[in-house]
Amino acid sequence: MSRPGPERGVRVNEQIRISPIRLIGVNGEQLGIVPTSEALKRAREAGLDLVEVAPMERPPVCRIMDYGKYKYEQSRKQAKARQHQPKLKEVRLRPKTGEHDIETKVNQIRRFLEHHDKVQITVQFRGREMQHVEEGQRVMEQVLEKVQDLCKLERPPALEGRRLVAMLAPK
Repeated sequence: MSRPGPERGVRVNEQIRISPIRLIGVNGEQLGIVPTSEALKRAREAGLDLVEVAPMERPPVCRIMDYGKYKYEQSRKQAKARQHQPKLKEVRLRPKTGEHDIETKVNQIRRFLEHHDKVQITVQFRGREMQHVEEGQRVMEQVLEKVQDLCKLERPPALEGRRLVAMLAPK
C-alpha cells in the first residue's frame, strides 16, 4: 500500500484506516496508542477532526485538531517561504540619451529599487563616442544624483571596455 506523500496531502477522519494509532490531544498532550474508532469518537466529542500528522511512523501519529485551521496555517507557511528573492536588473543608457529619456530610466530604476532589486547602470559607447567618455560620465552622474536617496552605491562607475558600469543596491 502506498503511503501519502506531501503531494497527496494528509488523511483526515474516515480516511484513516490503519488501527491502532498514536493519539495526540487538542493541547498537544500524548493520549497513547488507541484504536482508530475510539480516536474518531474523541475528536467528534471535541467538535474537531482527527488528522494524520506522521503517516510513516509505526503506529501512525494522529492529532485531534481543526483541519481547516491546520490547512490555513500550512498555506501561510508556504507563502512565507516564497518571499521575494532580489534580482539583478540592468538599465542601459547611451552618452547621447536625452533629458526625458533619462527621467524615464530614473523612474524605472526607482521602481526596481523599491522592489528591493539590485540595479546595474550601464552607459554603452559605440564608435567615436569613446573619444568623449566625459559625456557618458555626465549622464551617469546625472542618474546617480537623482536616485541617491533610494540606494547605496555598491560599485562606483568604472570603465570596462566600451561600457561605463555602476552597481546600486537598495537601502
